[in-house]
Amino acid sequence: MQTLVLATTNRYKVEEIRRALVGFNVLPRPASLGQVVETEETFEGNALVKAIAVAQGTTAISLADDSGVVVAALDGAPGVHSARFAGEEATDLDNVEKLLRLMDGVQDRSAYFVCVLVLCRPDGKWLSFEGRVDGRISMEAVGANGFGYDPIFIPSDGDGRSFGEFSLDEKNHISHRAVAIRKMVEFVNSPEGLEFFHL
Repeated sequence: MQTLVLATTNRYKVEEIRRALVGFNVLPRPASLGQVVETEETFEGNALVKAIAVAQGTTAISLADDSGVVVAALDGAPGVHSARFAGEEATDLDNVEKLLRLMDGVQDRSAYFVCVLVLCRPDGKWLSFEGRVDGRISMEAVGANGFGYDPIFIPSDGDGRSFGEFSLDEKNHISHRAVAIRKMVEFVNSPEGLEFFHL
């Protein structure tokens, strides 16, 4: 069983990743490592910063993710600033309310969720995997499941419900994170992946 140390402290992301990564020993990031500051302007860049810090701090293979929602009418915002869209101490509700305010009266509500996962070894070797799901921003928040912008994101391939109305198992079939995880698992089970994990 492959061991991965997650670079996130977001309990919702931890649960999503643990459920999706069957057959992996997924460990949380040690609290002693402290918070890693996201300084980059791309999802991959931010995920890599976190992955390197955890891999070097634990001498184990780390898995980091950076994700967010990209809204066409807002020139790609919130993007990499999704978690802090309404300020450094913003809650999910604060971010959702700000996004809905900015979208008030906007006709083009197309958006997509993106997730970039980075696997990193202690020696600095790394790989990234991207997942994306297209959809639109709803007129109001619906549903109490999930986290972040889930209650206002309606996936194009769904049945008209927001991610906030999906069960975790349902979301794990089509979400941006699920897509990225499937790509990563396919790699891990390949000869190249086995070599990557052979420290």
